[in-house]
Amino acid sequence: MHPKRSFVAFCVVIAAFGIALAFYSREPSEPVLPQNGNEEIEQNSDINVSLPQPNSVVSSPLTVTGEARGTWYFEASFPVKLYDANNSLLAQAPAQALSDWMTTDFVSFSVTLTFPTPSTQTGTLVLEKDNPSGLPQNDDSISIPVSF
Repeated sequence: MHPKRSFVAFCVVIAAFGIALAFYSREPSEPVLPQNGNEEIEQNSDINVSLPQPNSVVSSPLTVTGEARGTWYFEASFPVKLYDANNSLLAQAPAQALSDWMTTDFVSFSVTLTFPTPSTQTGTLVLEKDNPSGLPQNDDSISIPVSF
């Protein structure tokens, strides 16, 4: 192999390792949860949640539906988490695209979360943009207050 090509191949391998290391070594971030008061409900131009509506009473199993731009997904899914008012994780599962997600248009999604009876009366549903790079500038999420 030509020395210049060997060097380029070496650089590609090192760059890929760096990205993988950044992804697997990052600490999970704490979600920013609304306080379920009179605060404004988050809006995001990249995702629309049909169900549940903000401040809805929810129970297990909870089906979450809506649409998100294809850029919100990675490999046709993105993380969805349900927290109680004490910030305890009750459930998490990947929302799945219901059609081709490799687009900048909106793509419908659905996920069903099964969770135990919460110890609080309120909680927060968090839908996170899938971010395999682990880079903070690519993070995004939307939080929806719910009642149990």
